[in-house]
Amino acid sequence: MTGMAMQKPRRDSGMEGLVAKWYAANTGEMMKKFIELAQRVSAELPQGSAVLEVAPGPGYFCIELAKLGSYAITGLDISHTFVKMAAKKAAAAGVQVDFILGTAARLPFPAASFDFLLCRAAFKNFAEPVSALREMCRVLKPGGRALLIDLNGSASPDVVCHCVDTLGLSPFNRFLTKLAFRTKLLKRAYTRAQFEHMLGLTKFSSIAIVESEIGFEITMIK
Repeated sequence: MTGMAMQKPRRDSGMEGLVAKWYAANTGEMMKKFIELAQRVSAELPQGSAVLEVAPGPGYFCIELAKLGSYAITGLDISHTFVKMAAKKAAAAGVQVDFILGTAARLPFPAASFDFLLCRAAFKNFAEPVSALREMCRVLKPGGRALLIDLNGSASPDVVCHCVDTLGLSPFNRFLTKLAFRTKLLKRAYTRAQFEHMLGLTKFSSIAIVESEIGFEITMIK
């Protein structure tokens, strides 16, 4: 368990080209989820806060949060396609978000730069998960909060399929999403024990793990 939790047998790589465009269209069908998450975060976040999303993909959360207040929002992604796409979507929405290229294990920001950090549905894909967690802690201000939302590696494939059925996806995208979970995503996801092990190697002062049907919401306070 420890070896698997410490590193992945691959390099970080982002979705590019047609794959990224499909992902953007697929997740765009779940826009209600991004809006609800942005509203929830905004209700708990003072105006003017500095926010970082690690691996924002098409940028939906960042854009929805920017609509709700005067936040200084940055989105960092390893995918050239997503960085360009998200910047265009932010401009079209008339909001200011700084989307930049980079990797989670080496965040290009000074220490204590952000009040809040989000990493949603991406952590299982990081090649250096412990380094990514340590970097998240480093760039948060003292007392800053990080929210990590991701898949539970112990989730039943049948339960995952049922949850996908509730997302409101088109039949074709529902089929492809189930296929991705079955062939790749569940194999990459971490269990609670693995998350607890990795988080124990960081300097977060407080950690809370909440389990849902198929995933975790992990709140980390610096």
